[in-house]
Amino acid sequence: MQFGIIGSGSWATALAKILTDNKTPIHWWVRSEDAIEYIRKRHHNPNYISSINFDTSLLSLSNDVGHVVKNAENIIVAVPSAYIIDTFKNADSHVFSGKKIISAVKGMLPQENILLNDYLKKNFNVGLCDYFTVMGPCHAEEVAAEKLSYLTFSGTDETSAREMASYFSTPYISTIVNNDVYGVQYAAVLKNIYALGAGIAHGLDYGDNFLSVLIANSADEMAGFLRKAGISHIEVGIHEPNSDAHQKKSRNYAASVYLGDLLVTCYSPYSRNRTFGNMIGKGYSVKAAMLEMNMVAEGYNASKCIYEANKVVKAQIPIAETIYKILWENVKVRQSFKHIEELLV
Repeated sequence: MQFGIIGSGSWATALAKILTDNKTPIHWWVRSEDAIEYIRKRHHNPNYISSINFDTSLLSLSNDVGHVVKNAENIIVAVPSAYIIDTFKNADSHVFSGKKIISAVKGMLPQENILLNDYLKKNFNVGLCDYFTVMGPCHAEEVAAEKLSYLTFSGTDETSAREMASYFSTPYISTIVNNDVYGVQYAAVLKNIYALGAGIAHGLDYGDNFLSVLIANSADEMAGFLRKAGISHIEVGIHEPNSDAHQKKSRNYAASVYLGDLLVTCYSPYSRNRTFGNMIGKGYSVKAAMLEMNMVAEGYNASKCIYEANKVVKAQIPIAETIYKILWENVKVRQSFKHIEELLV
């Protein structure tokens, strides 16, 4: 089975590590020719997670997207959502014919306000049966350190998703499978917005007590959005009868890919969105925070995407909407959080 990875940031690099630790050869698209040469000579990515050392005999590196897609059966897309359209702008409309797509993208494409699978269907005729997602909670830095992490693979056919997941199972990666392709993607988009809000709260010097209540209310707000969007199996404490040999509970909203990913993204010092929000809370402008980080915080664009999407969904998401107004409408930060204080239960 040949895998291709599109992207060379932290998460793409971590996924490359997981596959090559299992001795799976990969075709890897890296934008910069200088970075390609560096990886070949020094065996690590010069720009992201440089502690990961690669067996370069397992790497086929290229800065040609078409070449990587042509030579791989399973294509992992791991570039920030804002750059998806630019990455594939020169690709032939039939480039993904006969391929399986695995999305590691935790955002919506801001240019069109859609999820990756909808963009691929519209522009490349990729069916949902050939589309999978790989979601956390899983920070690239902890993968590099080989700290036990969990990855959830979603696909419309759970048997196919389980086969895909098998290539990523290692002593430090535990894989989980479900069929909630839309739900896990929306949850990933929303948790980045709420993590940004948690960072703002930290920057404003709120304490742990407030933060716990903010996150609890954010979790409830996320569940409400998912329910209104038509996602099922989000009731906490309720499980369907399970005949699984391992006797695992059936998935619900308390599972790792929903609530778990929200929690780690809100609390972890590795979270870009929390870091970005912290800067906003301390008085940085959006532009200044972006320049300081020099990395993409998906929650920024996600806040606008969800604000627009919710005009159709019509869920009650006042926390997410307040964060959108802080970032996009220049509403005063402290005043906005005074408003959030009044909403929390």
